[in-house]
Amino acid sequence: MTGTRWVDRLRPLALVGVGGFAGAVLRHGLAVGLPSSVPLGTLAANVLGTFLLGALLAEARLVDLLSPETRLAVGTGFCSSFTTYSAFALETSQLVPAIAAANVGLNYALGFVAVLLGQAAVRWVG
Repeated sequence: MTGTRWVDRLRPLALVGVGGFAGAVLRHGLAVGLPSSVPLGTLAANVLGTFLLGALLAEARLVDLLSPETRLAVGTGFCSSFTTYSAFALETSQLVPAIAAANVGLNYALGFVAVLLGQAAVRWVG
């Protein structure tokens, strides 16, 4: 195996890692910046991340201006570490039942709407 092939194989991992680092740091910032008795930071991260992922996937299908490397860094790296199912599940389990149910409903409903809005934004701009 040559040095070039080895580096070429590490490039996608580096792109995911850089995007993941940025997403994790920003998600932590939201959690710290939006403290409340309900997990607003996680909700905000999940909604914003699903909007971005919806836009990114629509961009690939409709406009196709971004490189595969950008999609890898932003979609797989950033969005997957910015949005968080594990924090959502943990935080929801610590809420009283009525608030927990509302949190589940909001995360899923707003996430679904955010994906659709992200796709619509790309169609409108593109």
